[in-house]
Amino acid sequence: MTIRVLLADDQPLIRAGYRMILDSEPDLEIVGEAVNGREAVDLARTRRADVVLMDIRMPGVDGIEATRLIAADDDLAGVRVLVLTTFEQDDNVMLALRAGASGFLGKGVGPDDLISAVRAVAAGEAMLSPKATRGLLDHLLSQPEAGPPPSEQKLAELTHREREVLVLVAHGMSNDAIAERLFLSPLTAKTHVNRAMAKLGVRDRAQLVVVAYQSGLVRPGSPQAR
Repeated sequence: MTIRVLLADDQPLIRAGYRMILDSEPDLEIVGEAVNGREAVDLARTRRADVVLMDIRMPGVDGIEATRLIAADDDLAGVRVLVLTTFEQDDNVMLALRAGASGFLGKGVGPDDLISAVRAVAAGEAMLSPKATRGLLDHLLSQPEAGPPPSEQKLAELTHREREVLVLVAHGMSNDAIAERLFLSPLTAKTHVNRAMAKLGVRDRAQLVVVAYQSGLVRPGSPQAR
């Protein structure tokens, strides 16, 4: 299946670089280019994008607000936002994740990693830079504006297995890695992840990670479950 990608960056040379890398893959198609956040939102709708590569700092409506508008629009429920940033620990990245981004990468990422990230986000995976994920989430969840934790009622709806899977997702494990850890098939692991997202009312794995920290199921600095 072809993944439809929208490029949102106010610098033409950067967009051209992304296009050259992604256009070389038979399963990726560039469906538009936006120079600001407002145009990104409009094109995401009219061009039926699956993934938006979103710069944060753009004139007018910036990438954070554009991400918030996309995440809040029911008509764009299937659109995933992957933020590309110069500084992986920039506070704006935290705001982007809170706004509904499915992940972020540094702009210095290599071509192969960029291609893999687009595919992962399109498949519903969270794509958080390993270099900065822990510090990012710790900072995010220490802020009063991080938002309320999920209700006890929602958490109580999770099965024991779904809680186990939630913890492993929060530690950055893929479906395949979760399956290996828990002696499940990858499809079964994916099913548990999807059910946890549905019960907790989140749109993707990035938000599932935040919920795991907010609820206390995972704490900053805690080791992975064994």
